[in-house]
Amino acid sequence: MITFAVRMRFASEDREKVQSAVRHLAEASRREPGCVTYVPTELADNPNTVLIFEQYKDDAALEAHRASAHFRDFAIGGLYQWMKERSVENMNALA
Repeated sequence: MITFAVRMRFASEDREKVQSAVRHLAEASRREPGCVTYVPTELADNPNTVLIFEQYKDDAALEAHRASAHFRDFAIGGLYQWMKERSVENMNALA
């Protein structure tokens, strides 16, 4: 299983369009056959920071996600254009 979290920081004036893009991306991503978990959140103490927890069955499922039209439209064409900062935390399950 592939597990990671993506943390992105945005300007406050972009908040409404960021939330819309995240909602569309989450809805479509959750329908992917290889997507196990897709949980977007905003930090309670910093709503301009979005954290997305993602799990995919395998590398092929992750590649399919990254090749999808919704990833192209809402992540690359949306979120990636507006973010001020981005980091990825790769994880390994313990149990």
